[in-house]
Amino acid sequence: MTDDTPAMRRIVTGNDASGRSRILSDARTPHVIRSGPGRALIDMWSTHALGPDLSVEDGADRHLRLEPPEGGTVFRVFQLAPRAGNSDPDDAERSAAEAFARMEASHLRVDTTRHPGMHKSPTLDYIMLLRGRVKMLLDDDETVLEPFDVVIQRGTNHAWVNLSDEPALLMAVLMDADRGTD
Repeated sequence: MTDDTPAMRRIVTGNDASGRSRILSDARTPHVIRSGPGRALIDMWSTHALGPDLSVEDGADRHLRLEPPEGGTVFRVFQLAPRAGNSDPDDAERSAAEAFARMEASHLRVDTTRHPGMHKSPTLDYIMLLRGRVKMLLDDDETVLEPFDVVIQRGTNHAWVNLSDEPALLMAVLMDADRGTD
């Protein structure tokens, strides 16, 4: 039997002892069950004790903001603008500050030294690049994502940089996490 299972790249982030964000692992996920030709179950990550309310008819009908509701989740698609030319650093900072303010997320911009889009939320995020080529920046690491690469973002300071001249499209599930830990 040939292995026709997609090579799903999984990048897992975390914080070191001093709270600096970094990549913990970057490899094909080992959590695969093959159950016949063309059939496979590929786990990227798992959590426990989440209790969604299945009686809600439109779970996206809420006040939009970057973070999920306390104790909840948000499933979203987001788009990154094409890379810009040599933009003025002050303009880039002003634009990022305005964007995070619109998303009620100014408080998440804890250290923007590396990039004006850096932010850190107390969430576990599952992110998949659908279209484009994107660089993920962390405090001490970075990596380039290709379509269908997956990031397990674990409450780390990060930013996204579109490396192409077309909009990049990403899908994400954000889960509120225990705010007592980094």
